[in-house]
Amino acid sequence: MPRLRQVPRSEAGPVATMMYDMLFGDRDPVQEPGTETGTPGNWWSVFALVPDCLEHAIKGFQFYRDPARKLDPQLRELGQTRAGYTRGSQFVYSQHCKSCRSVGLAEDKIQAIAHWQVSDLFSALERAVLAYTDALVLEGGRVSDAVFAVLKEHLSDEEILELTYVTALYEMHAVMSKALRLEYDDVDERIVEIAAPAGGDSDVMNMVDDNKDS
Repeated sequence: MPRLRQVPRSEAGPVATMMYDMLFGDRDPVQEPGTETGTPGNWWSVFALVPDCLEHAIKGFQFYRDPARKLDPQLRELGQTRAGYTRGSQFVYSQHCKSCRSVGLAEDKIQAIAHWQVSDLFSALERAVLAYTDALVLEGGRVSDAVFAVLKEHLSDEEILELTYVTALYEMHAVMSKALRLEYDDVDERIVEIAAPAGGDSDVMNMVDDNKDS
């Protein structure tokens, strides 16, 4: 379950109700979860806790899908999908694999996003977009001049700003989904101590140190 309370239909504000109607029909998403894409849909019912936060997020979705955007949607989706993958968000990665298909990206390219560094399927610009995404997500915005030079060779300043904003926006969504355990990111922490067998609680490194002196 998500770490925060979900807002039932009976408590939803106007914006949340509109989205509930669109995504869930007349169902209460808390009592009867599930969207057409297979997600539980609890991103919406948790964000509904703060109506203006939900509205702000929806405006962000409308921004990047607006026909006024200059950036090629395929480049945008490469950045969003790679951001989900590198930040370890199953939800963002899974949803944007589907979005990649909707904008016409080939299936072999979608599957290669996870290992783009060793794939020959991507153009020089696509590789630069993927490298730029890794720099934004994994290096906190520390981007090499060489990567930025390829972006500048192919894209306008306006397109680069759009790419930067949308990619960073989706890193935020990936981080929030993991922190709040929303949708496909509702998973237990997997880095935990594995209990030793009975009687096997000795410190192995101490055993090694003791042995070297014998």
